[in-house]
Amino acid sequence: MAYITERPQRNGSVTYQVRWIEGGGRVGEKADEKFADRTDAETFKTLVNAHGQRWPPGWIRGQGFVEAPEHPDDVPLLPWCHRYVNRLTGVDERTRDDYRRDIDRHLALIQHTRHSGQAVEPTIGNITADDVQDWVRLQEKGEENPETPGKWIRRPASPKSIANRHGLLWCIVQAALESEPQRRTKNCCVGTRLPRTDDGVDAEMVFLEQDEYQRVRVEFTDPGALDLADWLVGTGMRWGEATALQVRDLKLSADNPTASVERAWKRAPKGSTKSFFLGPPKTRKARRLVGLSGAQVDMARRLVTGQPPEAAVFRTAWGNAWAHGNFYNRKWRPAVEAAVAAGLPRRPRIHDLRHTHVSWLIAANIPLPAIQARLGHESIQTTVDRYGHLVRTLDAEISAAVEAAMSPVARHLHAVRDGEERGA
Repeated sequence: MAYITERPQRNGSVTYQVRWIEGGGRVGEKADEKFADRTDAETFKTLVNAHGQRWPPGWIRGQGFVEAPEHPDDVPLLPWCHRYVNRLTGVDERTRDDYRRDIDRHLALIQHTRHSGQAVEPTIGNITADDVQDWVRLQEKGEENPETPGKWIRRPASPKSIANRHGLLWCIVQAALESEPQRRTKNCCVGTRLPRTDDGVDAEMVFLEQDEYQRVRVEFTDPGALDLADWLVGTGMRWGEATALQVRDLKLSADNPTASVERAWKRAPKGSTKSFFLGPPKTRKARRLVGLSGAQVDMARRLVTGQPPEAAVFRTAWGNAWAHGNFYNRKWRPAVEAAVAAGLPRRPRIHDLRHTHVSWLIAANIPLPAIQARLGHESIQTTVDRYGHLVRTLDAEISAAVEAAMSPVARHLHAVRDGEERGA
């Protein structure tokens, strides 16, 4: 720990020297800083200890905190953010609009605080890791209305929302590192402590047992809506993928029947005449083949017989593709409410059919990489993070596999006594 030594001067004054070993170990480089005032020395000692017995960031020996010189090509943060989003390629306009909304509503809350404590306008060059951490904490905490108890000026954000916005900021700052001329030398988003995204995950996701799904299933009164629900829970497809399936996407007579996910419904940009349009799937790996069971093949054949190649597989009684709001309000919610009234202990959403599908596969000991491919997750980490906690039934199988692998070794090995030949 840092400590203070008093050093009397010839003129009768006293110098207060803060001394410590860099990094706090017993062996290391010795460091010190001098002060004419005891209070200043105590404050600096606290800073050194708070930073793990190291020089506080931004402190210059003998000078104190020194702000980094301004970059001649520095840009205010928000204009730089919009510049980054406007120049993105490979994203649809609705996604671009969502990024712009996050910039104006949430990244606009970022402030740069100087070492003196003064808050100034953030730029792409001056924001620090502390600024980013303060911003994350501000979102996590929210802001209550001081004049109206129980009301919020800004509600606390969910861990997932914070992580998504932080990811956007990370990309924006990284662009400043890679720009010409380079406007930063370090990404201030690296090392940010984010709220855990798995907190409360069980409350967000509903995993139905097979008998629980049957209790919802029997409450459907529309056969077409029931077909779609069975398809969602039986394939794990996203809503936007299943309802975008067309007759030409099905290979029902192949040795291994499949449905090809080639497109998905997307929200249209603001000002469009329609709310949704058909676009590419969510990610590159979301474009995939999904194997079909015999029952799913029979259902698909019944639905597509006599239909043209570009017709939707799942259609309303009027022959149109299902709209989410229509299905939810008129078909799904009434069935769930009826099941809950009859004793169902859970209230699943439509997307919970995808989660339920995964839980059934995990219960059948299907490996997570195979589940990743079936769901179209871009990374296995997504599958592990979201569903890994469900893998609880494999302990016995793992123990049996280890025992089986070790048993032959145990039978063939024996201790070598003195005098015996080795390697016989």
